Amino acid sequence: MDLQSLRRFWGQWEIRVLLIVSLWLQIFLLLAGGLRKRSVTTWLRMLLWLAYLLADSIAIYTLGNLSQNQKHSGSLDQEMHLLAFWAPFLILHLGGQDTITAFAIEDNELWLRHLLSLVSQVALAVYVYWKSRPTGAGLLIPAIIMFVSGVIKYGERTWALKSASMSSFRSSLLTPPDAGPSYAKFAEMYQSAIDSGLHAHIVIVPEEPCDGGVQVEEERIRYRDLVYTSYKFFETFRRLFVDLILSFQDRADSLAFFRKLKMDQAFKVVEIELMLMYESFHSKCVVIHGSVGRILRVFTLAAPAVSLVVFAAWEDKRGYKKVDIVISYVLLGGAFLLETYAILLMIVSPWSYVYMRDKQGDGWSARADKLFGWLSFFQPERRPRWSNQMAQYNLLTYCLKDKPRWYTRAMEELEWKHNIRLKTMWDSFWYTNHTDVSLVLKNLIFQHLKEKANSTSDPLSYRQFGEHRGQWILQRNGCYQQLGWSVELEFDESMLLWHIATDLCYYGERRDNHDFSESDGATSGGCFWSYEDFDGLWSFIEVEYRPLQSLSKQISNYMLFLLVMRPFMMTATIGQIRFGDTCAEAKNFFHRGADDDLTEVQGAEMLSAVQTNNIRPRDVKGDRSKSVLFDACRLAEVLRSLHPQAKRWRVISGVWVEMLCYAAGKCRGNFHAKQLSQGGELLTVVWLLMAHFGIGEQYRVESGHARTKIVIET
Repeated sequence: MDLQSLRRFWGQWEIRVLLIVSLWLQIFLLLAGGLRKRSVTTWLRMLLWLAYLLADSIAIYTLGNLSQNQKHSGSLDQEMHLLAFWAPFLILHLGGQDTITAFAIEDNELWLRHLLSLVSQVALAVYVYWKSRPTGAGLLIPAIIMFVSGVIKYGERTWALKSASMSSFRSSLLTPPDAGPSYAKFAEMYQSAIDSGLHAHIVIVPEEPCDGGVQVEEERIRYRDLVYTSYKFFETFRRLFVDLILSFQDRADSLAFFRKLKMDQAFKVVEIELMLMYESFHSKCVVIHGSVGRILRVFTLAAPAVSLVVFAAWEDKRGYKKVDIVISYVLLGGAFLLETYAILLMIVSPWSYVYMRDKQGDGWSARADKLFGWLSFFQPERRPRWSNQMAQYNLLTYCLKDKPRWYTRAMEELEWKHNIRLKTMWDSFWYTNHTDVSLVLKNLIFQHLKEKANSTSDPLSYRQFGEHRGQWILQRNGCYQQLGWSVELEFDESMLLWHIATDLCYYGERRDNHDFSESDGATSGGCFWSYEDFDGLWSFIEVEYRPLQSLSKQISNYMLFLLVMRPFMMTATIGQIRFGDTCAEAKNFFHRGADDDLTEVQGAEMLSAVQTNNIRPRDVKGDRSKSVLFDACRLAEVLRSLHPQAKRWRVISGVWVEMLCYAAGKCRGNFHAKQLSQGGELLTVVWLLMAHFGIGEQYRVESGHARTKIVIET
């Protein structure tokens, strides 16, 4: 077959092939669109990204190709009639699937572009159909029905994007202005009483504290009540994602509920809230779960079914190609199956369960219970609603394994001279791995936040707790005088100091114990803790501290990953510069000897052997290099002097939990929202959990309206 024949063959089949490809892309987006909120795998995000971009491009290109065919066709033959019948399906495909409207949160800001595309593509589809003007009812009626369905779906997508854009989402959560009680009227009343010769004075009635009993017995909540309460909290706490404030009453309600929750259920509430937040930003959930959306869903389901029946009953198909008839059936059947599956997902969701549970009237409660049975089957309580993983990036491992090669030098040249970040991508691929967030780690964070929440009822103290990045735990363990200097530095400097020092203590003790394995009871692979075991966790750690070793190292590696690969989520100003300088000094130190294949244990031993007590590293190096390598060695030496070892690792793990909480509280809400489509971040989970325990800066309304009254003495 020569090139000319190949071009003729493609010219005949181009539209048909592109239609089928467009349908398959919609199937893939519907099935896989919601998976990324529970996955951190790069290949899934890449496939979804390609499918998301190609779906619109192919549909728009095919619709334009149809218009060109109509323009160059000299006769209104039957083939053109059937080609024009396919135009509404392209509008339907442009409407996208319920599970994915925006690939990234920034796509929501392009809703005006989609609105323009909606108008132009609908006009083009009308033009294509008008040029063809099929007269048979078997084509005309299904085409009109599917065209209306496609416009509805495309309109839903555009409205969902608009609703999820940051400015629109924020404005939808603003409360009406509140002027408060009239000060002028009160002053006039008081002055009037004084002028009348009455003995009047002002009494301010103190507001009852919103924190009742601090010590609350934990209890397990029914899963259905957990889902319902999660949705109600979501309606309040979603304001945090657009940096709006919460009131003292919000804090009181949340704190009262979370104090009585078991650890696993507290995290489950946060997970469900984050899932609902993901669906608000990246799917059509907000649109289709409204009253209008539910009505339109009835029509969009009926449209392909009715069209399929009418087309099947149409007898005048003999003049059309058999392959074109088959493609028409595939498009109609595919549209019906896609819509059926989408509606099943819509029904079996927390949105529908809460809607039914809130309905008043006979039978709604029973329907809600029946629906929850299906919901608990497809979304059981034990299944995570996010990836439940945290990335790991270790400075010591990176400096030992990143050997100078010709290709790494070439990538560094491109990075520093031309700002092509190939080396950063290379390092991220080869030196980043992921580990499960274990139950023991969750309990460590939960107990830390709960202990802080129970230690005060002063609103100002709740905000101050969010500012701690190691001070609180050092003071409680009597170590602030020795170690306080290390947490009063800039945050990125403190992080790097503690990251290196944690590794030196970790590998040093593993070397002394002749145990170089990375897994123990604290890791996900060997986690032997059940939900009921955590009451005895702290007494267990007094004897066996090894879980805290691994937990400290995991948080340390995760925080370094955020500093290097997610700097926008950190408050660190020159964190990447300080990390680069430290790595440069570490590589020079490790690679100066003959042995070029050092393990982490050997590298830690070499660093620990350097005597840093005689003179400060900064006095030798000056301030130009921001490396903290040997300052971290000084910190590690102080940490090794803490005894017993259980205390040492309680301090190290406690400092890391405080640093994690500090970083979570300082990250802006829109950056937390950005990560929801990439499997979520532990930092975001901790941030929302802190908010539920009343810790952070988001509670700006500390009391209600002042209750002041005028008392007149007789």
